[in-house]
Amino acid sequence: QVQLVESGGGLVQAGGSLRLSCAASERTFSSYAVGWFRQAPGKEREFVAAISWYGGNTYYADYVKGRFTISRENAKNTVYLQMNSLTPEDTGVYYCAAEAGVRWSRNEYSFWGQGTQVTVSS
Repeated sequence: QVQLVESGGGLVQAGGSLRLSCAASERTFSSYAVGWFRQAPGKEREFVAAISWYGGNTYYADYVKGRFTISRENAKNTVYLQMNSLTPEDTGVYYCAAEAGVRWSRNEYSFWGQGTQVTVSS
């Protein structure tokens, strides 16, 4: 069992930046791949980015590539999502999820956080 807690969301103007964090208390977290997903009102939860357990491989959805960066510090049991050049279309609840290997589908992740709200104003 892995318990995940997201933080760092908030209200930001278009063009601004936020850094989200996904923290776990279990030391085994470092052996899990982590994905970030987001869900806008009335829309399905969609893939944003993912990182392998050792951080050597990262993956991004086309709509965030070049603007978002996923990284991790296993010594701190934390994964980050740096979000730059935000637009109102990036608004939603952002969730992190953990699984034994990198996955792109939300249905393939076993452990989820509660989410953090990101709102980008125009």
